[in-house]
Amino acid sequence: MGVTGVLDDNLQERVNNAKVLVVGAGGIGCELLKNLVLTGFKDIEVIDLDTIDVSNLNRQFLFHKQHVGKSKAKVARESALQFNPDAKIEAYHDSIINPKYGVSYFQRFNVVLNALDNRAARNHVNRLCLAAGVPLIESGTAGYDGQVELIVKGRTKCYECDPKAPQKSFPGCTIRNTPSIPIHCIVWSKHLFNQLFGEEDPDEDVSPDTADPEAAGEAGEDALTAKATDEGNVERVSTRGWAQSCQYDPEKLFTKLFHDDIKYLLSMDNLWKSRRPPTPLDWKNLPDAVEGSSREPQDQLKDQRCWSIAECASVFSESCKGLWQQFQTLKEGDHLVWDKDDRHAMDFVAACANIRSYIFGIPQKSRFDVKSMAGNIIPAIATTNAIVAGMVVLHALNVLQDQLEKCQSVYVRLRPNPRGLIIVPEKHLEPPNPKCYVCSPKPTVALAVDTQKMTVKELEEAVLKKALNMVAPDVRLDDGTGSIIISSEEGETDHNNNKTLAEVGVSDQTVMMVDDFLQNYELVVVVSHKEEFPEGLTFEVVAGDDAKPKEEEVTKNGEAKEESDDDMCILTEPVEAEAEEMEVVEEREAPSSAKRKLKEIAVPAKKRRRNSDDVTCLDVDDV
Repeated sequence: MGVTGVLDDNLQERVNNAKVLVVGAGGIGCELLKNLVLTGFKDIEVIDLDTIDVSNLNRQFLFHKQHVGKSKAKVARESALQFNPDAKIEAYHDSIINPKYGVSYFQRFNVVLNALDNRAARNHVNRLCLAAGVPLIESGTAGYDGQVELIVKGRTKCYECDPKAPQKSFPGCTIRNTPSIPIHCIVWSKHLFNQLFGEEDPDEDVSPDTADPEAAGEAGEDALTAKATDEGNVERVSTRGWAQSCQYDPEKLFTKLFHDDIKYLLSMDNLWKSRRPPTPLDWKNLPDAVEGSSREPQDQLKDQRCWSIAECASVFSESCKGLWQQFQTLKEGDHLVWDKDDRHAMDFVAACANIRSYIFGIPQKSRFDVKSMAGNIIPAIATTNAIVAGMVVLHALNVLQDQLEKCQSVYVRLRPNPRGLIIVPEKHLEPPNPKCYVCSPKPTVALAVDTQKMTVKELEEAVLKKALNMVAPDVRLDDGTGSIIISSEEGETDHNNNKTLAEVGVSDQTVMMVDDFLQNYELVVVVSHKEEFPEGLTFEVVAGDDAKPKEEEVTKNGEAKEESDDDMCILTEPVEAEAEEMEVVEEREAPSSAKRKLKEIAVPAKKRRRNSDDVTCLDVDDV
């Protein structure tokens, strides 16, 4: 029966007539749909791109074993209707970023409920709800922690008002030359998967890095390369080129990756002066014991025990063959996408990561552990999902009654806070951040970049899409000419891709007008030419008072205004970002003043292609 008999007549009527969009049908999404239909909501649409995996069944109670492999959205609809057959639920197995779900689509709803598992989609829904003027209730869980917050244009802060925690990053030379912890080897293995079977990215090359300053020392890179060749190591070729030349033969691939390339690394003497040197492996003579394990293999399930190197090689061989068969079925130009739930893809990464760990003397991990680290899986707690989903529906009821003051952000904690609470509401709604480059009245950012070096394509991919979360940007110069340097129309400005910003008329203090029609979002970008950045960085984006053309500001006393870090939000970029994003939910009190210090956000230095598993937030249960 649910709670339909508890609501007063006026609220029940609003619930009956409300149109609700649920984005995501995973851990929180399943609980939401069940709660909505039991509360009496009758007009619901749900969108989710994922399919059901066995690992979902312990907490996503609308799904059962027979549903594995099917659309989450469609199965969730069928299961939810069993609680209330009178409800009307439309389900879409699709991405919310699909252009057909634009502003006009969002304007059809009274409220939008987010139950997403990645930051890019969250940013997108946030902007569309702001553009459509529709209240958004954002939620997420991470283990025993959870949060719910309301986003209303002009009334509350938006999802992007506060900077999110930075991506953890590792220098490329560490990944390629001197790994020291298991995650280094796991990231290397995922890069290897992309180079063999996925979308190739030069920035993810897994071959030894001769440009590593520590490796070259005083001799220099040319001398190092010459020395390595003279000592008999193989001439290096691209990973995919090598794989194609041997038709993905597992033994030859193994020999190149784990013997020849390791021998090449050993020739870089400077790297091993204070480190344990790596140990090349011979395919025909692999150790069959499990290093550092006293437990017999039969004592544990295969996924939960560490494999011997001989076992790893066998799994490597089997997965290479399986992936090669999948690859051959694709259309020309297509590629595989790494998926933690694909057996061959996961086996490949687990085997490669453990083989490389053994070579460098790093503790090995079980397949289960590698899957958790590679997919950035945070243990999900069904109870936390249920609590959070319940609070989302209570917020939705308050929104329908226009009682927004009752929709303070709420946080769920494992341990009581100093006031003895585990469900902690904020004191009041937080107002919009006046420095936000998304929801402020005139969104403006300043871009510091070397206009003589950055290309138009790099501007589009690294700055506009990656750092500023746009989907289909159009860029014109506000210099009197109105020149369009980037167009979302396919092929219209491709001739500009490889030109530098200077070559298309962008110089110091150029103002660019950027428009993303898919998000109905406009942004002013003020460019400043800068030639020197900290190592590994190629640009900086500043949102706040510094995001304006340079003019000396003065106080009432006629003195120059002093610059303050409280007035800006800086986005920079690491040398090479790990494939995962991390966002930590934390309890926040309402700000005591209008000024709030905004911390640094890290974004990738160059375009990095990722699949959905690579864009996972810690404040979501279901990855």
